[in-house]
Amino acid sequence: MFDKLDQLVDWEVSSNALQGLAPGDERPGNETCPSDLGSSVCHSSYSTCRATSGQYKPPTNATGYVCRCHDGYQGNPYLSDGCQDIDECSLPDKCFGNCTNLPGKYLCQCPQGTYGNPYIQDGCITSHHQNPVGVGSGAMLVLLVLVLGATAITHKIKIRRKKKLRQKFFKQNRGQLLQQLVSQSADIAERMIVTLEELEKATNNFDKARELGGGGHGTVYKGILSTLHVVAIKKSKIVIQREIDNFINEVAILSQISHRNIVKLLGCCLETEVPLLVYEFISNGTLHSHLHTEASVSLSWMDRLRIAVEIAKALAYLHSLVQIPIIHRDVKSPNILLDDNLTVKLSDFGASRYIPIDQTGLDTTVQGTCGYLDPMYYSTGHLTEKSDVYSFGVILIELLTRKKPVSYRSPQGCSLVNHFVTLLSEGNLVQILDPQVDKEGGGEVVDVALLAAICVKFISQDRPIMRQVEMTLESIYAAKEYPSSDMTDESDEENYVQVTDITSIGETNVDATNCRIYC
Repeated sequence: MFDKLDQLVDWEVSSNALQGLAPGDERPGNETCPSDLGSSVCHSSYSTCRATSGQYKPPTNATGYVCRCHDGYQGNPYLSDGCQDIDECSLPDKCFGNCTNLPGKYLCQCPQGTYGNPYIQDGCITSHHQNPVGVGSGAMLVLLVLVLGATAITHKIKIRRKKKLRQKFFKQNRGQLLQQLVSQSADIAERMIVTLEELEKATNNFDKARELGGGGHGTVYKGILSTLHVVAIKKSKIVIQREIDNFINEVAILSQISHRNIVKLLGCCLETEVPLLVYEFISNGTLHSHLHTEASVSLSWMDRLRIAVEIAKALAYLHSLVQIPIIHRDVKSPNILLDDNLTVKLSDFGASRYIPIDQTGLDTTVQGTCGYLDPMYYSTGHLTEKSDVYSFGVILIELLTRKKPVSYRSPQGCSLVNHFVTLLSEGNLVQILDPQVDKEGGGEVVDVALLAAICVKFISQDRPIMRQVEMTLESIYAAKEYPSSDMTDESDEENYVQVTDITSIGETNVDATNCRIYC
């Protein structure tokens, strides 16, 4: 049996040969194991020696040793080069990712862009599933940055476009305004300019809650300027050249006149397609709103007389006391503003026209409001100051009757003017008078009615001028207010209209059987 020892494991039976090597101990294979035998066993650099114990050959109990290759190596540990590195990467089911062989071991990693366990089948997962919360947060952050960036760029582009558009409108409107003012040599385009930004702040960006009123052509807003002045801002709804012309015209006219009974223009904004106009704020509404209420009692007769006088004063000023006469062309109760003291403020000069001193009228496209519109002007298109006189006569009738000139129709289908004149000529004025006027007024009511009838004569040459109307009304009002005093100045008698006789009506617009409606 002993002659087969070398073929098995090269056991060396010597109890003294393994001095200091306990069973199970290992030592490097580059040392002779055991060292005193001088044999070549366990000489591989990648092997280890392990002591063993047990009965090798009976009856002798002997202790021996055994060699083996390190983990990751395979071969014969008893040869110096007997243990060779194992290439784990070539073995099946070792690595399901990127495998790198190393001496005695190997490195197994998931491919780039994936994560997970590379040692099992399908253990590596693509990276977009990695940390869904983190990936989602990152994506949201990127998206947020993109949205904010796009919003900032868009906002910047809008601001730039808006600025260019404002510059364009300013240049265009300023040019038109200067052209209107060239004959007056006024520098209004500079001293009355208000910026759009200022007006947007004043009206809370034209908030609907700030609306004071308006019609089909525009809206009036209440605003508070940075100077804490309360103002009314007129803004057009319609962007057509006619509206632009009207606004520019109103700036040109109002910027050159000053009268206590004419609304004051404080400034204008030329940065919008249709300019915005800034007026003094008149707090008490319009004459129309005061007259046409559901209440049975409206303005007192004395207030109505005084209001009539103040309207006449404003129109007489426009016709006679300015450098170049001005025809309002749209005199009506909605354009008569009243302040807290019921003082008249004539407004809305968009349709107004200058009349050169050497001319008696002007041929224009007919413009005005039905019910107030001069029938002679409506028929011929020839505008004169007497057109304003006619409209004022309608307002006198409105003050006397509290009827709406625009919508009123008599049982015979006549307009307010024609029905009023007919009843006056028949001596039946009381049938159309406001009961409050009939109760509070006296003989002066007939005087005012006669004056109104003269103002609304069909032939414009038969109408008085506004200066005469103003003086007549002042006389009537003074006589009512101070009945014991003589207010007549003999030197001014030629300026009065004689209205004490009903025959002064002369030829009227209408007879009882034939109503003529002009608009």
